Amino acid sequence: MRQRIRKYLTLIAFSHTIFAMPFALVGFSLGIQKGLSFSQHSMSPALFQSSYLAALLWRLALVIGCMVFARSAAMAFNRYLDRSYDARNPRTAGREIPSGLISPSGALLFTVVNALLFVGCTFFINPLCFYLSPVALAVILGYSFTKRFTSLCHLVLGVGLSLAPIGAYLAVTGQFAVLPILFSLLVLCWVSGFDIIYSLQDEAFDRSQQLFSIPVWLGKTMALRLSRVLHVGCAVLVLLAGLYGRFGPLYWVGATLFSAMLWYQHSLVKPDDLRKVNIAFMTANGIASVCFSLFLCIDLLKVF
Repeated sequence: MRQRIRKYLTLIAFSHTIFAMPFALVGFSLGIQKGLSFSQHSMSPALFQSSYLAALLWRLALVIGCMVFARSAAMAFNRYLDRSYDARNPRTAGREIPSGLISPSGALLFTVVNALLFVGCTFFINPLCFYLSPVALAVILGYSFTKRFTSLCHLVLGVGLSLAPIGAYLAVTGQFAVLPILFSLLVLCWVSGFDIIYSLQDEAFDRSQQLFSIPVWLGKTMALRLSRVLHVGCAVLVLLAGLYGRFGPLYWVGATLFSAMLWYQHSLVKPDDLRKVNIAFMTANGIASVCFSLFLCIDLLKVF
């Protein structure tokens, strides 16, 4: 059983949850701040400390469940749908489905179960999240088809992960707001930019298979330039969100670290030298999301 669980965790690249989960916590923290401003006026201190905080912890568990289940469904479906391409690509031939460690039907069943668990979690959060859950699933599952017909597939992936902060905010407040939308746009630019860098590895293979991507469309040099433009846009959104939210010094420490890691990953990758793509993809972006989100959440929740 332990080996089977390990296989499925590898199938969905569970460690990559580090990209979106911190921004879900950002959205949740923004929602707490919004919720506290109403709840403290309508509850006695004792009631606030007991029932409200207990409900908040339960809501946090549901949000984390949504993140894990949605991402697991999306990754498993992507591996299922791309299994024939993965088998022909030397870089991905060792993945679980092409290598026979997990059957295609097993991956598809895993997708369905996680999608249902995701919808189930939204049901217990609030009606708005439940009604929007099919839309979220359509985006994150639909991404897997996009490399077959559009070079903008990286942006679709960005949209999928950008649902994290706004979705978590909706889970707490049940309403839309400007600030979490700014953070969602930030995530969109950030993820799209680093996914273009990651896809440089498969430019030749994708071209041979008539698959679509920015590197196939523009070439490696121009693709890297477009990635830089997206990350500059991401840094601008970090600035705008900070000014709009009137955050304190801790936010700007995190923002500086985040922007520095964006610059760092571009210093690692050159059109003719892709040896450090994985460092740029996993290490730099993992550090960027965790540091930025940690400082932001501490700044937001300093009221405690």
